[in-house]
Amino acid sequence: MSGDTIKVFVGCDPNNCDLEQMMVLDYSIHKHTQQPVEIVWMQLSRDDNSVWFSDPQNQQGWRTEKWATPFSGFRWAIPEYCGFEGRAIYMDADVVVLCDLAELWNHPMAAGAMVAGKGGQYNARLCTCVWDNVEAKKHLPALKDLQADPEGHHKLMQKLKDQPSLVQPYQDTTYNCVDGEDLPIEKIKILHYSDMGTQFSHEFSFPRLQAEGQKHWFDGAVMPHPRADLSELFRQYYHEALAAGYVPENYRHAAFGAFPKATQVNYSGNDVTRHKEQKSALSRTWKKIKNSLSGKKEGFSLDH
Repeated sequence: MSGDTIKVFVGCDPNNCDLEQMMVLDYSIHKHTQQPVEIVWMQLSRDDNSVWFSDPQNQQGWRTEKWATPFSGFRWAIPEYCGFEGRAIYMDADVVVLCDLAELWNHPMAAGAMVAGKGGQYNARLCTCVWDNVEAKKHLPALKDLQADPEGHHKLMQKLKDQPSLVQPYQDTTYNCVDGEDLPIEKIKILHYSDMGTQFSHEFSFPRLQAEGQKHWFDGAVMPHPRADLSELFRQYYHEALAAGYVPENYRHAAFGAFPKATQVNYSGNDVTRHKEQKSALSRTWKKIKNSLSGKKEGFSLDH
């Protein structure tokens, strides 16, 4: 697939909260990638001709009330958007690409797998992933059915839990390196600053939004990221992007307005940014025994 246009779909906020994230992601992709890249910014739309259409008042189009972000369920629409042809890459907006994206575009895919992502027998993280759009047609509901089901995102993540062979595990897990994972920067392919409370972009977006009389969609507690070197990396790319002619205003569009979504008031981040108390060995052993007796896959986690 050398020379192909790499199709990248990015989930982002519809009310201009993520302009800085979008700018840095766009710049980072083009800084490292030689092939042509087409980016589709997936944002809720009032246009009933848009794939991303939603009318919360009349419960038409996408139903977002169970989503943790303003775009959680959009990734499942990508194969149909592409006419169930070729490949497509999905990313959350809170990502910095540090490698040639052709590496991910050309990732091997086993027969029967519809998506490549960070995971395997016990987990599935699709916050960056590569779709085999042809194979996905066999397993995904029609777009209109997915849009109308508030539980659609969770049901499809459960499907991957029940059928892990549908996911091709990344050969290099740092194509979705969550908040650094204690790795040096030079070992990271794609940095996903996933903890919504410690996102580097808040340093720039929150003051901008306050000056505009707006609020960010994340309503949980904001705190510093534990990795100062990663914070500095984001600042570096932010200022490089500006110097290269990328500016936040290039990504602004007509705001969508209010929409229903899950709150993050009690959001607790992840184990990388907020080291949680480790469970005792006895507790972990007992959980394994219970899962074995019930037939559950021990420790399977999903990136809801």
